Amino acid sequence: MEGLQANALLGCVATKRSGMAMNATTVLVMPKRFSTARGREFGDGLRAAIAATGMTSRAVADLVDWQEAKLSDLVNGKGGATELELALLLGTCRTPAPERDHLMTLFRATNVKGWLQEHGAAEPIQPRTLVHHEAIAKTLISWLPLLVHGTLQIPDYARAVIAANANVPDDEIEERVAARVARKEALRPGLKATFFIHESVLRTPVGGEEVMRAQLRHLSKVSMRPNVVIRVVPTSIGAHAGHSGGFNLMRFHKIEPVVFVESENASLIIEAPLPIKSYDAVVESLGRTALDEEQSRSLINDIAG
Repeated sequence: MEGLQANALLGCVATKRSGMAMNATTVLVMPKRFSTARGREFGDGLRAAIAATGMTSRAVADLVDWQEAKLSDLVNGKGGATELELALLLGTCRTPAPERDHLMTLFRATNVKGWLQEHGAAEPIQPRTLVHHEAIAKTLISWLPLLVHGTLQIPDYARAVIAANANVPDDEIEERVAARVARKEALRPGLKATFFIHESVLRTPVGGEEVMRAQLRHLSKVSMRPNVVIRVVPTSIGAHAGHSGGFNLMRFHKIEPVVFVESENASLIIEAPLPIKSYDAVVESLGRTALDEEQSRSLINDIAG
């Protein structure tokens, strides 16, 4: 009998050791979690929904009968909750229906890289995902062949561009202008921004000659900042690598690079490494064909008169 008990005890110990070894192996082979644009927006949105209750995360977790660690895992992209549980959480937080639906949609694909955002008739007043990434970027490289970049637009220039949009209601124009101009906050000292602009953009009198002159003076002034580079692709160069269209390429301190491609009513967010490399190649080519900083500033000042 004692021998049987001893064997059973040894079996338990062996099983426990085997389990420990299996757990160690599992930890070693577990795939590394990666950040995606969807996942970041989901986490930020969920944090905001919890903060809007005016309660601590512990109090919110108690209301839905969760451990606080479970709520923290969900916010930080570690999963641990079902779609039904998320719906219960957002209902408890009294999250407005549009934001609730947005977060539920994001939850279903938080680990999917690449994101086509369809906006409807026109882009949103505040391009949420783009603005968030501009605010946390380490570097921004922009190529826009038709317009001055949103972070560089003065109010009158932005108003003229927005008012000319065939899909923007008149009663939204001023709100959109305010949102567009607020994006200048992204040009903080912590961001190194490089803007490639085609010469034709500088010569198109958006808003009239006086407005355009003021816009050009603003570009010249901003280009003097140590963290902002403006380079003009001259018309005389002819064909160039940027003919495929505009884009914003951003790099960050802790997450992988992202490219934003904006259209009339949709945004394409590119996160896969190979497509990112193709945009790096476009940037390198534009760098070889564009005027340098001093030449670009001189041309901007000449056009401004």
